Amino acid sequence: MPTIYVTRRIPELGLSMLREKGFTLDISEKDGVLTKEELLGALRAKPYDGVLSLLTDTINGEVFDAVPTAKIFANYAVGFNNINLPDAKERGIMITNTPGTLTNTVAEHTMALILAAVTRTVEGDRLTRAGKYKGWGPMMLLGMDLAGKTLGILGAGRIGSRLAYHAKKGFDMDIIYYDVKQNLDFERETGARFCATTEEVLRDADVVSVHVPLLDSTKHLINAARLKMMKPTAYLVNTSRGPVIDEVALIEALRAKTIAGAAIDVYENEPVLTLGLTELENVIITPHIASASVPTRDGMAKLAADNLIAFFAGETPPNVVPM
Repeated sequence: MPTIYVTRRIPELGLSMLREKGFTLDISEKDGVLTKEELLGALRAKPYDGVLSLLTDTINGEVFDAVPTAKIFANYAVGFNNINLPDAKERGIMITNTPGTLTNTVAEHTMALILAAVTRTVEGDRLTRAGKYKGWGPMMLLGMDLAGKTLGILGAGRIGSRLAYHAKKGFDMDIIYYDVKQNLDFERETGARFCATTEEVLRDADVVSVHVPLLDSTKHLINAARLKMMKPTAYLVNTSRGPVIDEVALIEALRAKTIAGAAIDVYENEPVLTLGLTELENVIITPHIASASVPTRDGMAKLAADNLIAFFAGETPPNVVPM
């Protein structure tokens, strides 16, 4: 039966599924991201049949060549920007991912970030913990109501669409969006208005939420010039991938009050934060936990296991990344 290397422990549900099918699993004992040298060394240790990788692993030709017996890399993530797809295609290696299961969880976390940002909840928490709360005041930490405001979605895929549903149905927000393809079903469900450009969304929205994949075309999608297009009362939220925002430009915009605030769960050079980010009061920073619910992480583990089980049964895995 297949022997699989797992680059970091994932929820037991997926691991148990594989063991029940007779798979042998070697799981990294390091509770952290393997360095390049550690990953290469681990993969060279045995003729593994497959690898279960995480979004924090950089997978390229050098990694594939370290384990030439492995013909599938099952990525425990929706995104796959950590994997060099041309290198995989050249070597005939299948890549799978785990889409769908985290849609609502990430949308809910994004909504939580929006609410926390516009109500200045985190600022209030810090102020109170620091012993600076001296009693109610009519001008203290004034925020923004969401009802009647405009949410701008950049990327109306599963997560962006679900967020829009929450914002429209739960908070009576107006929805505008930009995507490479107009989504008529999305518009019918949420009353959303399609914008012809990213710039139109940035200019008109009171809150902008980013839900695009990380591609060459989306790196620094939000830059200094585009931040200046936003309303000075607007908020920017990102739960997609860190490099879609130029973090240096964001810090400058927040310092200058070019925009009112931001809330981000992902970072340009993760896990390193750009210098100055933690000093700002008008930004909320969470540690890449938008999908961190027990059901979602279990679901991702199940999908990763399903992909491996199908592959070694001679079937097409349910979640093959096209190349």
